[in-house]
Amino acid sequence: MTLRLGDIAPDFEADTTEGRIRFHEWLGNSWGVLFSHPRNYTPVCTTELGYTAKLKPEFEKRNVKAIGLSVDKLEDHHGWSKDIAETQGTSLNFPLIADADKTVANLYDMIHPNASDTFTVRSVFIVDHNKKIRLTLTYPASTGRNFDEVLRVIDSLQLTDKYKVATPVNWKQGDDVIIVPAVNNEDAKKLFPQGWKELRPYLRVVPQPKG
Repeated sequence: MTLRLGDIAPDFEADTTEGRIRFHEWLGNSWGVLFSHPRNYTPVCTTELGYTAKLKPEFEKRNVKAIGLSVDKLEDHHGWSKDIAETQGTSLNFPLIADADKTVANLYDMIHPNASDTFTVRSVFIVDHNKKIRLTLTYPASTGRNFDEVLRVIDSLQLTDKYKVATPVNWKQGDDVIIVPAVNNEDAKKLFPQGWKELRPYLRVVPQPKG
């Protein structure tokens, strides 16, 4: 199946390093980052999971839970987690799904046969508190992901959900934003009484809203 932005993320039950979970129930009112890695005991995946563990305080600030997946068995996850702690300097602090039968991988189309018909590619799904898919990313096995970019997108999504703005190219937390074209100037005056810089009628730049 093809999952698109705005779709409800498929629910599932699975065994993880933190016990059996039902995905939607586990998410609760939090946002989620569901990401797959090709297999355990591989170098790129080890660095990715270690870095994700280091980001836990940043995820918590944003009300986000991370959860990983590979098609390895649960006992392999437990063994590999020791390597992650020793080589990356951080113990695993989020659940890893053991998807040996590929149920979840197939549900989320994480196996791309022309890349590998055995292992998952590096998929990322950002899911909001309403269980809607807000971002999808797909990386090849040879390229480690930029999880700082995942945080940046979450910041943008949460900001633009709250205010009638969009974030420009290379935006990061604290940078100026753009008033969305659907807001006319009369309404913009009420929403942004401090004013804005109008580069074009459709390109109105304002400081990032606070609060």
